[in-house]
Amino acid sequence: QVQLVESGGGLVQPGGSLTLSCAASGNIFSIYAMGWYRQAPGKQRELVALITNGGNTNYANSVKGRFTISRANAKNTVYLQMNSLKSEDTAVYYCHGAGVSGHDYWGQGTQVTVSS
Repeated sequence: QVQLVESGGGLVQPGGSLTLSCAASGNIFSIYAMGWYRQAPGKQRELVALITNGGNTNYANSVKGRFTISRANAKNTVYLQMNSLKSEDTAVYYCHGAGVSGHDYWGQGTQVTVSS
């Protein structure tokens, strides 16, 4: 089993920045990629960014150039640096771990609200 705990959400003004953290524990060697998803009210959950164990990254078009995903292997932690935030970035952000067995692991979610 893998446990994922997010932190760092909150309220920020448009144009501001926020950094989310996701700490992984448990059988972390079963994960080959980690990422961030988000779900806004009335919308489907969507991929925001992911990073593989090899360091390859992928971003949703809507966040390219504004968000950066990174990882600190020694801390078993993945970060999402979010800059130039827009109101449409408002959502619950979920940390996700992709297991080599095909199992998906999810954090509890953290709310990000972009509003003046």
